[in-house]
Amino acid sequence: MACTSTRPSPVSPLADLLGVANAELQPRCTALELENAKLKRINAALIERVESIHSRGDDAYAAFQHSVVLSEQVRERTDALNQAMAELKSSNQLLSDARLRAETAHQHLIDAIESISDAFVLFDDRQRIVLFNSRFKALWARSRARIGTGTRLEEIKRLSRSTGLVVEAQLGKEGEPSLFRLQDGRWVQVSERPTREGGLVILYTDITEVKQSEALRREQALAQKSRLLQRAVDNLSQGMAMVNAEGALELWNHRFLELCGLAPINAHRPFAEVMAESELEPLTPDSRDAGGKSLRQVEVRLFDGRMLEVRTHPLPTGGFVNTFTDITERHRQAQALSDSERWIRLITDHVPALIAYLSADLVYEFTNKVYEEWYCWPRGAMLGQSLREVHSEEHCRRLEPYVELALSGESVTFEFAETNHNGQERYMLRSYVPNRQASGEVVGIFVLIRDITERRRTAEALHQAYQHLEQRVRERTAELTTVNEQLRREIDERTQMEARLREAKGEAEQANLSKTKFLAAVSHDLLQPLNAARLFTSALLEKNDLSGCAPLVRNVSNSLEDVESLLGTLVDISKLDAGVIKPDIAPFAVSELLENLAAEYHQIARSEGLRLDYLPSSALVRSDVQLLARILRNFLSNAIRYTAGGRILLGCRRRGNSLSIEVWDTGIGIAQDKLGEIFQEFKRGDNVQRKQDRGLGLGLAIVDKIAGMLGHRIRVASQQGKGSMFAVEVPLTRRAPRVRRVQDSPDLLLERLSGARVWVLDNDAAICAGMRTLLEGWGCRVVTALSEEDLARQVDNYHAEADLLIADYHLDDERNGVDAVAQINARRSTPLPALMITANYSNELKQQMRELGHSLLHKPVRPMKLKAAMSHLMERGAGV
Repeated sequence: MACTSTRPSPVSPLADLLGVANAELQPRCTALELENAKLKRINAALIERVESIHSRGDDAYAAFQHSVVLSEQVRERTDALNQAMAELKSSNQLLSDARLRAETAHQHLIDAIESISDAFVLFDDRQRIVLFNSRFKALWARSRARIGTGTRLEEIKRLSRSTGLVVEAQLGKEGEPSLFRLQDGRWVQVSERPTREGGLVILYTDITEVKQSEALRREQALAQKSRLLQRAVDNLSQGMAMVNAEGALELWNHRFLELCGLAPINAHRPFAEVMAESELEPLTPDSRDAGGKSLRQVEVRLFDGRMLEVRTHPLPTGGFVNTFTDITERHRQAQALSDSERWIRLITDHVPALIAYLSADLVYEFTNKVYEEWYCWPRGAMLGQSLREVHSEEHCRRLEPYVELALSGESVTFEFAETNHNGQERYMLRSYVPNRQASGEVVGIFVLIRDITERRRTAEALHQAYQHLEQRVRERTAELTTVNEQLRREIDERTQMEARLREAKGEAEQANLSKTKFLAAVSHDLLQPLNAARLFTSALLEKNDLSGCAPLVRNVSNSLEDVESLLGTLVDISKLDAGVIKPDIAPFAVSELLENLAAEYHQIARSEGLRLDYLPSSALVRSDVQLLARILRNFLSNAIRYTAGGRILLGCRRRGNSLSIEVWDTGIGIAQDKLGEIFQEFKRGDNVQRKQDRGLGLGLAIVDKIAGMLGHRIRVASQQGKGSMFAVEVPLTRRAPRVRRVQDSPDLLLERLSGARVWVLDNDAAICAGMRTLLEGWGCRVVTALSEEDLARQVDNYHAEADLLIADYHLDDERNGVDAVAQINARRSTPLPALMITANYSNELKQQMRELGHSLLHKPVRPMKLKAAMSHLMERGAGV
């Protein structure tokens, strides 16, 4: 129970004082005693000498003189002796005082060590007890050991072990105290310090309360860490469950309960019992697949369509941790990428050229069907194989210079004669195009191989004909010219195809970002001329002097509507697959949507000899009004298309917390075994009794994708020969939507637009001409411009009077209509109300238009919507 310590002893100053006093007095007393003994011997010698002189009987005077001298010497010696005796007496008094002070200091020392709150013991230089206090003695009260003055330190250590006084020892490093737990549960800290004389002072400090406080703080810290760990686990986006070595659930978060569809559970329940209450099989580190291989990760599809990824991780102390991740969105994205790759492969497999992609390590990462068939490899077997594994050494040696040029960043095109495994010999025109990253590093090679055997053979035949049949040259000149022209066109077409394939590969690598840009460009470029044509036909239809041309103009308008529908369908299906379209969910009165649809399709149904009935509803729903309208328009269009005679019904039913919006018809109906196919892409109903239909079979596929995006359920019921019912279920809401303005009559709209001063800004001259023709037909005074600078020249640098500004969103030089409107209004004292026209359907643009206070129309523009939007903007501007 002892260790070395530098802690000072509280009794060391008293012991040092006592030692100094003894050290100073002892030599002085010894010197005085020696001096006294010396004087006594001198005195005895003098007396002996005097007596010897008197006994010889010499001259009396000499004896007297000698006696006087001796007497003087005796007196001097006596005085010196008396002085020495006085000094000796004084020294004895000092020694007595010093002893008294030492005894007093010793008593003070005893009182001091007794007053110490710690157990104290003092050892001499031979490690024997010299002094100790009652607290040290109390430590041994319960043991039978006899500890007292003279007991050695080694004996004390032996007794502490043999008597069981010490239960646990924590020995400190050199210079640090040691800790001991006693049999009564108390903790003692032992500190040692050597004394100057070689002894040792040991203090035993009771630190039981300190240890208990530390234990309490440690328990509180562990509890706090447990709470923090639980909070951290609860904030994870993944579900997490920790199972101990006994198979009991120790730790979990709310996400685990949510993903597994479990109610709140108690701790320490068996994990298998908990998972039995969910639709998931328990996964442990011991789980095996059908082949007996360890199963550490599974993907599970839940009944509601979500995808979960479950992983298990064994713990080193036994037990395991399972994570549950919702990978629905990732699965959808992977499916979208897979569909994109399927489309690319479908295109490349039908291209009459050999297409492949090699990595920088010359490993095949893509091959089309024609490539694999030429080299006689099974479908997909070339992927992952190196160039040298697929082709012979001689073939690779011939290609090596061209491959090196391509890897260095140079595009290479060369002719190459080769024979495949079936013995077919063909001449190939090979093109190697390097795939560079933004840093310039080449990470792969695009390979395009075209069969030019026929062209080569034709050239050889022409050469032979030139050598042997020179007289027929003139006769065949025209034919050869035609053939050469065809060959040049073929080369041009294949060169363009090569460029398109490179562009398609680049778009595939950039995934959804490139696809979004492509769709935006397609939407604008395709709809721009269509928008101009719609404007011109709308202007023609509103003229009263068409005489016999009216049916022709209507036919053109109907054809444009068909083109618009086909292009819109193709663009929409691509945007839905790419995830470009995002729903804008908001509450609204369903009557606002259904009344407009009923009015719109009432005339269409009547023109087809059908009757459309509409049952109004006052329900409030939550959805994206534009996307929901797209679903219902498809239902109504299909009902009119597939109904030869009878009626169509548009109405609603309440189904719990949802509103079922239904379209009934008395058409040809759908066979029960075909109900699941009609929502697939490019699938259409039977052609029996169907009216003229130029669709692609994508309408219901779009409906299915939009419904999945909105979270709405689609229901279909049909009886062949009697009719069908299509319905979409929309959630009900109690929030009151904003009040919509009552739609004005066409005559009132024209009256409001008469004389209006309108500026039109569009970078397409055809659009500007169509807008001018249409708006002037409504009585407007129109100024059209292809750019801001062109408009500034015509309207006095934007200071002329005007009522309305119509701008295209996509302008030249990467500018947009929003910036152009801001620039124009910045120069005017009174800003113009702006109407933005675009093919961009993004929610971000819609939100930006709302924040700026501009109106937004999408291409191709319908004249009625344009008329209503202009009238509303002018009315709002007049109110301001």
